[in-house]
Amino acid sequence: MARSYYSQPIENFINENENSVLGKLVSSCHYNIEDRQKFAWIEEIKILKDQLQLIQGHICFEFSIPRMGKRADCVLIIDSKIIVVEFKIGSSSFDSQALEQVLDYSLDLKNFHEGSHQKPIIPILIASEAFSTPWNLSFFEDFVATPIKSNGNNLKEILTKLFETSFDAVPIMAADWECSQYKPTPTIIEAAQALYRGHRVEEISRSDAGAINLSKTSLSISNIIHQSRLHGRKSICFLTGVPGAGKNSSRSKLGEFKS
Repeated sequence: MARSYYSQPIENFINENENSVLGKLVSSCHYNIEDRQKFAWIEEIKILKDQLQLIQGHICFEFSIPRMGKRADCVLIIDSKIIVVEFKIGSSSFDSQALEQVLDYSLDLKNFHEGSHQKPIIPILIASEAFSTPWNLSFFEDFVATPIKSNGNNLKEILTKLFETSFDAVPIMAADWECSQYKPTPTIIEAAQALYRGHRVEEISRSDAGAINLSKTSLSISNIIHQSRLHGRKSICFLTGVPGAGKNSSRSKLGEFKS
């Protein structure tokens, strides 16, 4: 299943007819599109076609953020950088809720999207009717930048300076990045245990619910069931994990253990 409604090299997007791009966005959406959404897409396409001239990279419209059940308006892959762009068409202000929204998308990619873990991520909020505002590039410790405010007219300037900023990161292969899995991170309890033992949290981060992980989980449950039967006691198992972590696969093993 496609992660984005539209995904192309920026050069292809620039050369493609606006109506064609809009048509692909509409046809990829599985619910009725309101005129307001169509208008927003049209304006976004116009801004991006104007501002992405001569910019090399990849563009994704309506990129899925599964854990949040939402979609980022636009994600740009430029060299080794991930730029998350959220549009507020017709807005004349950079309200705190919108800034939090684009930052949340960026943090979700950083923490849950495998292809984004080691990459710098820059959130940009575009309020199309706002006055131009000064901006600077600053990062949190996890290499997610503080959101940049733009009215769209200086987007090319921002992207050009970002491209010129050097990072010790390997250039991103857009196709591989887009297909990267969402994977769970340590729970609060696991993180606390790791810190108590003197380990970094990153060292215990699970990559996914692969065969090894599921086998260990199933074996642990099996041992608990065996010990409960042996000593005539009752036990409760709490199996947690983010969506897609494999909880259902583990639970399906319980029937085998009961027999």
